Amino acid sequence: MAARDLQELQKRYASLGKTNGRGPGGPGGPRRGGPRPQGKPKNTKATVKRLMAYVAAYKARLMIVLLFMLLNTLTSVAGSYLLRDVINALDRTVDPGKSILLRFIMPDAVAAGVLTDTERLYCLGIILLVLAAIYAVGIVSVFLQARLMLKVSQSAVEKLRNDLFQKMQTLPVRYFDAHPTGELMSRFTNDIDNIDMMINSTLTNLISGVITLAGTFVMMIYTNIWLTLITVAFVPLLSLGGAVIAKRSAKYYSQQQAALGAVNGYIEESVTGSKVVKVFNHEETCLEEFELLNRDMRDKQFRAQFYGGVMGPVMHNISSIAFAVTAGVGGLLCVLNGFDVGGLTVFCNYSRQFSMPINAISMQMSTIFSALAGAERVFAVMDEAPETADLPDAIEMKGIRGEVVLDNVSFGYVPGQTVLRHVSLYANAGQKIAFVGSTGAGKTTVTNLLTRFYDIDEGIITIDGINLRSYTRDSLRAHIAMVLQDTHLFTGTIMENIRYGRPDATDEEVVAAAKTASAHSFIMRLENGYQTVLEGDGSNLSQGQRQLLNIARAAISNAPILVLDEATSSVDTRTERHIERGMDRLMKNRTTFVIAHRLSTVRNANAIMVLEQGEIIERGTHEQLLALGGRYYELYTGKKELD
Repeated sequence: MAARDLQELQKRYASLGKTNGRGPGGPGGPRRGGPRPQGKPKNTKATVKRLMAYVAAYKARLMIVLLFMLLNTLTSVAGSYLLRDVINALDRTVDPGKSILLRFIMPDAVAAGVLTDTERLYCLGIILLVLAAIYAVGIVSVFLQARLMLKVSQSAVEKLRNDLFQKMQTLPVRYFDAHPTGELMSRFTNDIDNIDMMINSTLTNLISGVITLAGTFVMMIYTNIWLTLITVAFVPLLSLGGAVIAKRSAKYYSQQQAALGAVNGYIEESVTGSKVVKVFNHEETCLEEFELLNRDMRDKQFRAQFYGGVMGPVMHNISSIAFAVTAGVGGLLCVLNGFDVGGLTVFCNYSRQFSMPINAISMQMSTIFSALAGAERVFAVMDEAPETADLPDAIEMKGIRGEVVLDNVSFGYVPGQTVLRHVSLYANAGQKIAFVGSTGAGKTTVTNLLTRFYDIDEGIITIDGINLRSYTRDSLRAHIAMVLQDTHLFTGTIMENIRYGRPDATDEEVVAAAKTASAHSFIMRLENGYQTVLEGDGSNLSQGQRQLLNIARAAISNAPILVLDEATSSVDTRTERHIERGMDRLMKNRTTFVIAHRLSTVRNANAIMVLEQGEIIERGTHEQLLALGGRYYELYTGKKELD
């Protein structure tokens, strides 16, 4: 198979997906098509507002963090200003009255305007002790601020992750049919990690930077108004340079996140299907396709990281120019206007402090853009429509017999593309109804409608004479057990996996269910029996053994309606006999719907429905359909095989 081009790969693996056609996994089924919108977030303001709502939930802690930030800024500004006193205390040419601390420490000597060298050294020692105390307070405030903000950020991200996972549980099957697993996993890993980084570090620096800017600006005006005007004059240049770079950076960071989702989706699919890749010698094609996606991600990461990385140096150089101009003018003021050297030193320090928050925020714009792009993708999932709510007067399904009727049912996965056309059938309580036909004929779709994974477009489905929609979904699905072709086991013991069908089942009931499914004998041959831990979807078991556990899980549910979807199509004949014995016991006294390619498994069905192109073209018992000599006869005798 030839490698697909980049555009096709992006459509499949980086898209949010579209549904199109007949059914999950079948021809024309839900597709992962349609390019994912790229560029900057559609509504940055709304995204930021939603993110901040998670942080704002911890207002008390945030207020304490804010107090520590104010204290840290105060100590930083005060400590910088005291450098003026340190320098002026040693400079005999400076009037000691200009020093705040000198006037406080030695008021009489300062009033006289003369300090001896001993007095100056004494004052210097006092000032240094005060400085040490101020900076010690600053260190403690920074430590407490960081610790509290970390708790806030982790709590906010925990809630965000919980909300996303909770939302996943409410989404309809249609959504998961249309979205790659790896792309969805990327929301939980890369996107939320980027959000975590932004809230934990960037948000703190942003708030702290604003407070520092305000405090520094006030002290700059107090120190020298003219030098302040020069420094402020460079702010528009800093803002313009940052805005130009930020505009490009935002676009490329959004594209980078989409490309990362595509790579994750492809890796997830390739690893899951590694055996298929190897058996069909598809390694080279996989490499080519992965290289295309990887190269595309590299290019987008390069652009994003370049513009994100160049922000800091550009802002730093503009700040350096501003610093040089300020220092030069300040030197002239010292020579021509009597401005003290200590004041110039302090102002230059303030000038650095004034530009540092701007530079720091600029350096972290890449983190901000990545987080906003990730947040938009997370919120896109949260904004998906959940399963339609139960009717206000929906009832709980209780004590049903299992009489199922489909009356003139039509359905399509997308508007205008009908999959089932006017299907009608009935199943009396305890009967076995089989569906056969070509792939894509609509067999699985019938069971999807029965479980309300999808809702019908026309007609009506009833159980015990009551419309399916009149039951609550939870109670409906609690009364329907399913054994699918694709087995899925969870990490945990065999006991826990079987009990998944009914969490309150006792150990004795679990063993009884395993015996019903013909699984007890192989379980007891395992080293730890029912306490054997399964990992990797039960990879240490054979396909047949996994299927027997699925049957046991269905058996323990005690559901009166049973759906068997290609349950024996992927096992050998000997294992099939074991599974069939288990299923025969499982089907006893249950209304059963069987989908099968192996027609030998449906011979004893009470009624067999032959589906083609969404319509029932033949129905009857095995003997009746053979006598009819139609499509079923051709399939059973091998004159025409299933497509």
